[in-house]
Amino acid sequence: MKKVFLLFAVATMSLSIYSCRETTEEKTEDAMESAGEDIEEAADETGDAIDNAADEVEQEVQEDDNM
Repeated sequence: MKKVFLLFAVATMSLSIYSCRETTEEKTEDAMESAGEDIEEAADETGDAIDNAADEVEQEVQEDDNM
């Protein structure tokens, strides 16, 4: 009886450890994906800001040339 109980306990612990490892792995993958998306969004916003600034500078130069 002790052997059966011990075998059951070891099997349960093994499954719980494997389950926790998989959950942690999934959370890590999700966090990395989210970080990648945040970086991509920030890069897009930065690119848009640079484009807008370049357009404003070009307009200022054209206005100065017309004076």
